[in-house]
Amino acid sequence: MWPRGDSRPEPRQAAVIDVGSNSVRLVIYRLDGRAIWTVYNEKALAGLGRDLPTTGRLSPEGVEIAMTAIRRFRALLDGWRAEDVTAAATAAVRDAADGPAFLRRIREETGLAVRVLSGDEEARYAALGVIAGQPDAEGVVGDLGGSSLELVRLNGDAPEGGATLPLGPFALGAPRQLDYDRTRKIVEAALGPHVNRFASQHFHAVGGAWRNLALFQMELADYPLHVAHQYELGRADALSVARLIAKQSRASLERMQGLSKKRVETLPYAAVVLEALIEQLGVERIIISAFGVREGLLLDAMTAETRARDPLIEGCDALTAARGGPFELGGALEAWLTPAFEQLSPVFGARDPVLLAAACRLADLGARLHPDHRADVAFEQVLRAPIAGMNHPERAFLASVAFSRHTSAGTPPEAEAVARVISSERRQRAKALGAAVRLGCDLSGRNPRLLEKSSLAIRDEKLSLSAASGWEDMLLGEQTAKRAQTLASALKLKLELG
Repeated sequence: MWPRGDSRPEPRQAAVIDVGSNSVRLVIYRLDGRAIWTVYNEKALAGLGRDLPTTGRLSPEGVEIAMTAIRRFRALLDGWRAEDVTAAATAAVRDAADGPAFLRRIREETGLAVRVLSGDEEARYAALGVIAGQPDAEGVVGDLGGSSLELVRLNGDAPEGGATLPLGPFALGAPRQLDYDRTRKIVEAALGPHVNRFASQHFHAVGGAWRNLALFQMELADYPLHVAHQYELGRADALSVARLIAKQSRASLERMQGLSKKRVETLPYAAVVLEALIEQLGVERIIISAFGVREGLLLDAMTAETRARDPLIEGCDALTAARGGPFELGGALEAWLTPAFEQLSPVFGARDPVLLAAACRLADLGARLHPDHRADVAFEQVLRAPIAGMNHPERAFLASVAFSRHTSAGTPPEAEAVARVISSERRQRAKALGAAVRLGCDLSGRNPRLLEKSSLAIRDEKLSLSAASGWEDMLLGEQTAKRAQTLASALKLKLELG
């Protein structure tokens, strides 16, 4: 009836050292099957590609900053197995005349062998990173680094051939003050030959500069969910914020709340590139991805079986599950609730079954919390948990489900914020699904075996809860009847026990 045992690989840690044109970064991840969690993230803004357009070489100051950071990263990873550490370099090291000498120095001083990604590889891994965070992503991926822009079209889990363009901020003139008209002409000329190939209504934006633009737009719009991953901007909002940033002086940018002060030299250039992409490619919706090349490298190294799993379900399971038991409550609840909920009109289309499965994996999220605070804390955890595979409306929906799983109170925390993100119909369905998970947990005492002795169905405008012969008095008592009535009321159905 439900998955027994756990066929997923044991959770493990993996580290990626990313030697980029602007930043040098170490990210340590925990891999729970298909779920990718960031557990440590440190960067140094070295600006390796700062001098590349004028000298053809890496910035000498940047090299020293990068070496200091990489030596520290190597020390942090002391004792790690070599196969658990990936080191990769992108455009600046790839294109610089002294790139090979820099790589030799890294190896001599740290023992790390840094892999230099080609432009095609960088584009492919950026696309795989987007897929790691959103398996059903469609459209075009744009990864903006310090020296280059990689474009690649998504085609399922096999991204089509990409293009590398010299449109990173350093390649366009940063850190000099932006000359808007001149830069815009350069960007348009570089994009022109690729417009037909990459025209798309959906654009997945990868890179720190564009994430900063999105976070700034959140501030302007007073958007209630400050989570960059899967944040979506319509064409008008994205053009508005890009044009605003592109036209500001450095002094003005430094005074703006919500902008990274370390990126004021490069943000205007990133804004011009985004503006041109939107206009020339016909983009209508921009989706921010916090995942990119690093996560793409991790996804590419996973087995086909692991890659096929859903990151949202895996992430919710990893957030709550206690390993070692012979059965999983989440899978049992999913099987128990599906016959009833598949009779309801979908509120998220084809995503409804995935969201039900994810909600069931969150059933035990509050198990180790104080009963008086479980609902509120579970809500906050899900609303901002670093779980991939869901957009912002789905995130607000699952947080509301987690709240209603622990209480019949009608108003979750941040109710106004939730109301801005999901419709009243979806909020009501979240309340019902949370009540259903609570019913299943209380009826069975969170013992998956007992769920097999009962069934939940919707027939003839009635919610029917029944128990197997001989199990009625043990499963359909006063507590169960109370929980079932709460669910029936949330679904606006009459309750039938028997």
